[in-house]
Amino acid sequence: MLVFWVLAVLPGDPATRILGTQATPENVTRLRHDLGIDRSIPVQYMDWVGGVVTGDLGTSYITQEEIRPLITDRMKVTVPLALTGMLLATAVAIPAGVYAASHHRRQGDTAVSILSQLGISIPAFWAGLLLTTYVAVKWDLLPANGFPGWGKSVSDSLVHLILPTISLALVQGAILTRYVRSAVLQVMREDYIRTARAKGLTRQAALWRHGLRNAAIPVITILGLQLAALLAGTVVIENVFVLPGLGRMLVQAIERRDLLLVQSTTLVITAAILTVNLLVDLVYNIIDPRLRAR
Repeated sequence: MLVFWVLAVLPGDPATRILGTQATPENVTRLRHDLGIDRSIPVQYMDWVGGVVTGDLGTSYITQEEIRPLITDRMKVTVPLALTGMLLATAVAIPAGVYAASHHRRQGDTAVSILSQLGISIPAFWAGLLLTTYVAVKWDLLPANGFPGWGKSVSDSLVHLILPTISLALVQGAILTRYVRSAVLQVMREDYIRTARAKGLTRQAALWRHGLRNAAIPVITILGLQLAALLAGTVVIENVFVLPGLGRMLVQAIERRDLLLVQSTTLVITAAILTVNLLVDLVYNIIDPRLRAR
């Protein structure tokens, strides 16, 4: 409701964008009536909600295309980008965090902490610009923008996602590394780890056999939140690398005042975030049997 209202009251409207600044007031008024944007904001909102209930997200004001196929097509870029970003961040963060915790207050721990702090300090868009400048332009190793499409070439499409994935995963991987380190350190101070050590297990063996599963519970919470952050982060990254995903379409729709397209895209992203949070809650029950007993 808030998104709908804010966009509806902003200066400019789709009729002006379509007809241009030289259009006569009569033509603008006529097109506004044809598009249905001359009605009150509550009426427009309820009309959109009624369509959503029946599975109809409406038609784009600017392109006059159905919104649902537009969103479905753009998700083919955004979803793989967010998932590969999450996989890369997890693949780097979990080993790094466990290594830092197991080498607490030693050189390895200090090095991981410094690198993770640097990673947190770098904005995703700036990382994307640096990768574009050096890896793509100066060294000519990987493409910096565009997306050929999965139907044309899967391998080429994956290559075009490498730099955006690294940019997206950099900050999230650094944040996750620090959470993994903290979770593992907390577990290693528990009584059952001391008991395992007293029975003859080494520090590493006690951690791998008894500690990691318990340390995974708070980490999974952060993973769920980070996946939501990655979905939001694609808005910036897709514009930096000119990827035809949901984020780039959302920015373009805001610029054009394409209200229904913005609203429907926001709905899909919000639903995805809520779904991820639900899946995280379900995974809790699998990892921690104590929750199933309550």
